[in-house]
Amino acid sequence: MCLIKIRGIEKTYNEGMEVAITVLHEIDLNIEAGEFVSIMGPSGSGKSTLMHILGFLDLPTRGTYEFEGVDITNFSENKLADIRNEKIGFVFQAFHLLPRTTAIENVILPLIYAGVSESQQMEKAKKSLEMVGLGDRLNHTPAQLSGGQQQRVSIARALVNEPQVIFADEPTGNLDMGSSYEIMEILKELNNQGKTIIMVTHEDEIASYSKRIIWLRDGAIEKDKQNKKK
Repeated sequence: MCLIKIRGIEKTYNEGMEVAITVLHEIDLNIEAGEFVSIMGPSGSGKSTLMHILGFLDLPTRGTYEFEGVDITNFSENKLADIRNEKIGFVFQAFHLLPRTTAIENVILPLIYAGVSESQQMEKAKKSLEMVGLGDRLNHTPAQLSGGQQQRVSIARALVNEPQVIFADEPTGNLDMGSSYEIMEILKELNNQGKTIIMVTHEDEIASYSKRIIWLRDGAIEKDKQNKKK
């Protein structure tokens, strides 16, 4: 099933600038449900901008976007936020954990926003942390966890609402290689379980975990190939 279909996507920034800057040019892209896609390219190629548009964190200047066969191009911010909260989980390079809050409290946060009952919050958050191997670290704060463990908490938080798509923006960028491999094995297993994974990375070794690699250059798709290693 085609999960994401974008056509003619452009993104131009001109607010407060003397000269408008276009960072994405006429992007056409289909992503099927269950794919594991890496988006690569040099600094400034538009990788994160494309991911933010795909994940409803930013709006394109031009073009159309269909999600699950529905044209969402002209949806309101609130309606896009509803889709984001129900269907999508995000993992970022910087973890974005609340520092004085335990692992399980960090994971519970999306459930509070989603209006999940208190009786279910603890059960769902605990299950999510157990899925990433942190069932024995529920009450540890970020300062009591390694970088790899903090990223696993952020993955658990991304999973807790049972999203269809995980967006991972440089998920191993702040980690040593050992922790990076652990995180990638988790993402690989989630993909094996049916989750769609869309990841931005600049590292070939990390991208090798994905099944498809898209290269951007100067805001346009330069290459789009299946990863033959998979």
